[in-house]
Amino acid sequence: MELEKALGQDESKGGVLAHLERLETQARRSRKKLEEPQGAQTVESSLGPKIRKLRNLRDKLRSEVKQRQARVAVRATSVEPDQTSEISEQNVWERNGENVKAILQAYRFTGLSGKLTSRGVCVCIHTAFEGTLLDSYFVDLVIQKPLWIHHHSIPAFIPLKEISAKYLQTNIQHFLFSLCEYLNAYAGRKYQADQLQSDFAAFLAGPLQRNSLCNVLSFTYKVDPRGQCFPFCARLLYKDLTVTLPTDVTVTHQGMDTLPTSWEEQRASHENLFRTKALHQVFASFTQREELDMSLVY
Repeated sequence: MELEKALGQDESKGGVLAHLERLETQARRSRKKLEEPQGAQTVESSLGPKIRKLRNLRDKLRSEVKQRQARVAVRATSVEPDQTSEISEQNVWERNGENVKAILQAYRFTGLSGKLTSRGVCVCIHTAFEGTLLDSYFVDLVIQKPLWIHHHSIPAFIPLKEISAKYLQTNIQHFLFSLCEYLNAYAGRKYQADQLQSDFAAFLAGPLQRNSLCNVLSFTYKVDPRGQCFPFCARLLYKDLTVTLPTDVTVTHQGMDTLPTSWEEQRASHENLFRTKALHQVFASFTQREELDMSLVY
C-alpha cells in the first residue's frame, strides 16, 4: 500500500510539472506576439525617412511627366496644317518605297518581279494559265510623292487608270495584286480562245468572234466535226474582268425554235460545261466522247 501511494504521488507530481511547462510555453508565445508589433513599429520608424524620400521623388517625377505632356500638346497644336501634311506625305512616300521592295522580294516566284531604277522600280508582271506561261507586262514606277507611273506596257483595255486611282497612293501591294488579277484573267481568256481556234477548229462552223478584252465570245460549233448534226450557237459573257470562266452562257440550236428532248438535254449540258470548265477543255471532252463513240462502232 505504501508503494502504491508513493507511485501515485510521483504521477501527480509529474502531471503538475508537465502542466507548468505547458503554461511557461504559452507565456513565451504570448510575449513574442506582443513583441512583434513593437518590432514592426521599430523597423517602420527606422525606414520612415527613406519611405518619405521615395514618395517625394515619385511625386516629383509625376509632376515632370505631366509638364512634358503639356509641352508636347502645345507643340502639336502650334504645327501648321501644311507642315503636318508634308510630314504625312513624306512618311507615305518612304513607306511606299519600302513596300515595293518588300513585295518584289517576297513575291518574285508568284508572277511579280522587278528591278530598282534611278527613278524608283520597274515591276514586271508575268501571266500564266493552268501552268502555261503567257505574256508579260511591265510598270515603271517613280518612287516619289505622289507615287506615279512613268511608263508601262499594260493594254489600253485594262482599267489601269481606275486601279491606280484606287490603290496606288494608299496601298501599293493591293495595286500590284489587283493589276495582276486583271492581266492574268485577260491572258487566260485569250489563251482559251486561241486554243479553241488552233486545236479545235474542226468543231467550229464559222469564225470565232471576240472583242479585245476577250470577255465576249460568240461562235457556232458542232459536237460531231464530221457534220452529222445540227450546229449549236454559243455566246459567253465575262462580266467580271478578273475571272477566266464566263458569268453568263447562252447556247441555242441553230435553225430550230423547239428541240427534241434529247437535244434540249444536250444543249443544257453544254451550258453547264461552258460555265464550269475552260473553253478548250469543253471541246477536248467532245473529242473524247467522239473517240469513245467510234470505238463502240468498230
